Amino acid sequence: MNILKITLLAFSLILSAGVTSSMAYAEETASDSSSNISEAIAHIEQAIAEIQKSDFNTARVHLKAARASAEKISGHEDVVKKANGLVIQGQIKTKKGDIKNSSADLTQALELYKSL
Repeated sequence: MNILKITLLAFSLILSAGVTSSMAYAEETASDSSSNISEAIAHIEQAIAEIQKSDFNTARVHLKAARASAEKISGHEDVVKKANGLVIQGQIKTKKGDIKNSSADLTQALELYKSL
């Protein structure tokens, strides 16, 4: 009887540890996603500022970093996909030196990321 009690106690401890660890993982994922959104927003804002100064090389670095941060965002896949498409279009237009249109695309992407 004593072995049965010990076995049941060990089993219940294992189950409770498994439940709490999965909850901690879910909280960690949510906070990581919000920090990735913040990083993407910050990089896009810096890229827009650099484009306005006609510093296209630095702007491209910020846009690459924004795309890398955006790839780590979980949830809202449709919004993230649309925003990433706008960032890519902004990159292409930045490469061509089109200040007006690249700023417009990046501003739209920024609004989408802020809506998350």
